Amino acid sequence: MTTRCSQEAEILYQLQCLNKVIGTKFEACTGISQSRLELLALLFHVDEISQSDLQKKVNLDGAAVTRHLKQLEAKGMVSRRRKPEDNRIILVRLTDRGRARIESSKKEKERFIKEMLAGVSAEECSMLKNVLSQMQKNIDNMKA
Repeated sequence: MTTRCSQEAEILYQLQCLNKVIGTKFEACTGISQSRLELLALLFHVDEISQSDLQKKVNLDGAAVTRHLKQLEAKGMVSRRRKPEDNRIILVRLTDRGRARIESSKKEKERFIKEMLAGVSAEECSMLKNVLSQMQKNIDNMKA
């Protein structure tokens, strides 16, 4: 049993280290963080969405979403405006520049994924996807 526990602890450690490295390497490769790219990708598929609805879809805290959107807005990739009928609601949309960024990042993201999974077979990728999905379900079902 000790071997299994230490093996499980090693898996957790490797996942935590990999998570940190992937984010850093992804941003270096693509020039944009995974969180910001996820926001842009969601906006790519809608005409306009409230900032609070966007935040729920990306599963980031409100402050992080606001910070990312402000930075994306400063770079001309998104626009934000108050909803005329309810001034409390902020509506967000992708600009043409943001759409172009999504298009250009697809190739960069594909290259990153290809390099990250080099030497991993299709069968191993499928197994890994299944294991990670099960782990996500387990984590979602954990009581805080």
